Amino acid sequence: MKRTMFKSKIHRATVTHADLAYEGSVTIDEVLLRAADILPFEKVAIWNATNGSRMETYALAGEANSGVICVNGAAARHARPGDIAILATFAAGVDEAEARTWKPTVVRVDGENRLISASPGDEIPGPDCPWVMS
Repeated sequence: MKRTMFKSKIHRATVTHADLAYEGSVTIDEVLLRAADILPFEKVAIWNATNGSRMETYALAGEANSGVICVNGAAARHARPGDIAILATFAAGVDEAEARTWKPTVVRVDGENRLISASPGDEIPGPDCPWVMS
């Protein structure tokens, strides 16, 4: 059996721009892309914690250290500057043995989308998670 596994995420990023006129995608600060092992044009899920919207698009590299998280195209109707979002990727076709020891990369950012930490397997289930909001 092959599994699809959670590969990486940028946790609780702040949306900086929403550009309805652009063709599509999400522009992400290049530093955060590297930290989360996300490649340009890779499929990305965006989960908007502010309004509950969930969507898929692809990543584009933004200027390094800019803090940019720009939701583009039709997805811009589901995000506004200031919204808090989780940007996640998945790995498809992972074999059973590798899946059993799988460790995703979790990238944490501050309110300006500056890298705080990036580490494999750093996922704490709620409600034990100290940063879970009630």
